[in-house]
Amino acid sequence: MKLKVCGLTKLDQIHELISMNVNFLGFIFYEKSPRYVLDHLNLEQISKINHSGKVGVFVNENLDQIIEIAEKANLNFIQLHGDENENFIVRLRQNLSENIKIIKVIRLGNQSSDELQKTINRQRSTNNHLLFDTDSKAFGGTGKTFDWNILNKIEIPIPYFLSGGVSLENIENIELLNKKPFALDINSKFETEPGNKDVEKIKKLINLVKV
Repeated sequence: MKLKVCGLTKLDQIHELISMNVNFLGFIFYEKSPRYVLDHLNLEQISKINHSGKVGVFVNENLDQIIEIAEKANLNFIQLHGDENENFIVRLRQNLSENIKIIKVIRLGNQSSDELQKTINRQRSTNNHLLFDTDSKAFGGTGKTFDWNILNKIEIPIPYFLSGGVSLENIENIELLNKKPFALDINSKFETEPGNKDVEKIKKLINLVKV
């Protein structure tokens, strides 16, 4: 299993995570987020981070803005965390560099497994990965976990990230999943405050799951 640390804002922590071989570095480009990266780092600083797994997280953002940020920050992945529809994703794919992959987030609330399967089936082949997160008005970062058992009731056709309240306390429950995540996506459960990561806690997770 690979590991993504999301909501990064501090260069020293970013470089420490790189030295720990963290696979994906998540930068949130959503102004309403308490982890809005441009309040801490500029696009040039992000572009100079030497890593092949830089993920830009966007929520209902203008297409041209996503493309501009992706180019200026030298991103490797675009994570769509809002209500972006299939047509939007197709247009984005057509305008993005072919080297940049797309992660589409599916937010899980009270929907049934049948409803979830229909949502997954509607996803275009333009998406390289899915990401399952707990639904919230804040679009993630709540530290709340959805019922992972629903993932055993559906077919997941492409590799997926597991997000939403992943912690040291519930990590062992991943063994109960029939199809294991391609990657874990951690955020608020590994912070001392929004954007300030608890690196020692992340090291414990890495030792537990051998990412």
